Amino acid sequence: MQKDFFEHIFQKQQQVEPVPSNDLIAGWAMDLICLLYPEKSDKKHNSPWEIETQFNQLENKLTGILNATKACSDCNNEAISRQCFERIPNLYRLLNTDIVAMVEGDPAARSAFEVVRAYPGFLAISFYRMAHALYRLDVPVIPRILTEYAHSKTGIDIHPGAEIGEYFFIDHGTGVVIGETTVIGNHVKLYQGVTLGALSVEKNMIHIKRHPTVEDHVVIYSGATILGGDTSIGHHSIIGGNVWLTRSVAPRSKVYHNPEITVMEGVIIS
Repeated sequence: MQKDFFEHIFQKQQQVEPVPSNDLIAGWAMDLICLLYPEKSDKKHNSPWEIETQFNQLENKLTGILNATKACSDCNNEAISRQCFERIPNLYRLLNTDIVAMVEGDPAARSAFEVVRAYPGFLAISFYRMAHALYRLDVPVIPRILTEYAHSKTGIDIHPGAEIGEYFFIDHGTGVVIGETTVIGNHVKLYQGVTLGALSVEKNMIHIKRHPTVEDHVVIYSGATILGGDTSIGHHSIIGGNVWLTRSVAPRSKVYHNPEITVMEGVIIS
């Protein structure tokens, strides 16, 4: 191989901005989830003081991650970590509503323990809600690393900038995509393969709402694609499977895709 190629790779390495490894960042988030939900951990604490100490350690670890990230070098990282952990009780409250939605909305869910321990939707939403809290504090890079880690584990792709309300339920979940400027209300249920996306991906639309709004108590079935920042799904609507939608629908609407399927029974193939 040519020496100028090696020189090019070397120079490229020198220009890479320092960021802690994705595993370290995701490990911090998973430690926090395990602290909030001991169902996911075999570690037990002997007193509230030990739990408080653990939270303080995780706050300090977040500060260390921010300090080690060049994109955060001009930020007040201790203040960001403090503000993030001040929001943890509300994040915990939101996640508890999501658990309720999953237990009550899925006949196959036997308990909250099963949801917390085994459901990919809960893992993806947990990482999203932590990433969103950091996103709201203008933390660069790290929120996207968190949601992409969950994406890699669950097949559920939620941008940390999306606004998602209480009692959110993603059933099954594989292939779900929720774009950056999506707004989702309360008591919304999505099935696998749902896309809440943009009509266009031009770079100059970065500050424009590109993704849909989904109001309260909406159910969107598998394979549905809803596109556009001006598209709004009215409350208490049902969007059927495989629907392709680029315009708004009124509250309490039912939108279905009508495929033409022919079933020929008893046909003998020679």
